[in-house]
Amino acid sequence: MIIEKIIGNVATIEENIPHIERVFMESDALLKRVQRVTTDHGNELGIRLKENKSLEDGDVLYMDENNMIIVTVTPDDLLTIMPTSIQQMGEIAHQLGNRHLPAQFEGKLMLVQYDYLVEELLQKLEVPYRREKRKVKQAFRHIGHRHD
Repeated sequence: MIIEKIIGNVATIEENIPHIERVFMESDALLKRVQRVTTDHGNELGIRLKENKSLEDGDVLYMDENNMIIVTVTPDDLLTIMPTSIQQMGEIAHQLGNRHLPAQFEGKLMLVQYDYLVEELLQKLEVPYRREKRKVKQAFRHIGHRHD
């Protein structure tokens, strides 16, 4: 089976589907528009998305009256940064930006993929953080640019 479009997201679908198959993906794989995956039931799928959109946790790849196949993102090794002030947030954001490290935000938390150098920086700057396995809804995106 070839999947060419995302039907929706399980969070917004109100229909009661009795059976769910999952495609477990690392967050990096969410950016790939063309790939081959296997469901937790051993069924192989080809994904070839026509639109320029990344996959997200909970996206529905296939659905009929008896079955639904959804994307489930596996937890990433993350540093969850908890700045104590807007100044501390600005300082750490500036440091991470200089390293071209993509970040995500959830409320007052900043999430970055684990890097021992970043962990050392957080310790040095005395910025509260914790290392944890955590599921992200979207892939970490590197912003492309050049230094001229």
